[in-house]
Amino acid sequence: MQAGVLARAGFAPVLAPTVLYGRHPGLGAPGGGPVADDVFEGMLAGIEAEGVFARAAAVICGYFASAGQVAAAARTIDAVRAASPQALIVVDPIMGDEGKGLYVGDAVADAIAQALIPRADLITPNAWELERLAGPGDPLAAARRLGRAVLVSSVDRGEEIGVIFADAGEAWLAVHARVAQAQNGAGDLLTALFTAARLKGDAPSEALEAAVGQVAESLGAGSVRMERLG
Repeated sequence: MQAGVLARAGFAPVLAPTVLYGRHPGLGAPGGGPVADDVFEGMLAGIEAEGVFARAAAVICGYFASAGQVAAAARTIDAVRAASPQALIVVDPIMGDEGKGLYVGDAVADAIAQALIPRADLITPNAWELERLAGPGDPLAAARRLGRAVLVSSVDRGEEIGVIFADAGEAWLAVHARVAQAQNGAGDLLTALFTAARLKGDAPSEALEAAVGQVAESLGAGSVRMERLG
């Protein structure tokens, strides 16, 4: 999904999968399994040898199946920063969700928090993941405690659901109507759409409105309302 979004936006995505599944785990038993740590590291080494790190506009980190994969991703981020300092480092800390709790191992969740969050330019948690990373309380205050630009999805707004963007300079909220059943992968779609918009030069508020609008359209959730928070 993310690769398709980035490709349609004019970028050439290069994938390093952490799992090989037959379907999204949200749909049931996915089949397949995790990519072994040494295989994952080998893929990253091949990508680097091809010169991709020096051409990278962004790195997007998503689901990890082991702490070893997280460590390899951290080393990759450092190598990309050295080769392409302008690259945008995006960390989607996929750990769990409201009502489901943690659905990666504690070691994986801890490694993401310790090794990837400090390396990120943009962090894209859902509200549950934000609370795990930054503690409970107001989502905007929690986001700013991370000290990075943050895009928070699944923010409870009563009869609506919201997405907050916050950095040190500004904060925005985009909301739309709730739907009975959100499709699996909506968070991945949001991250890819927002990242692509920022890479193309859109301001944070523009990128937020466009990305949430496209996600809402895909969910049949109607129009998006924007609100400046700070």
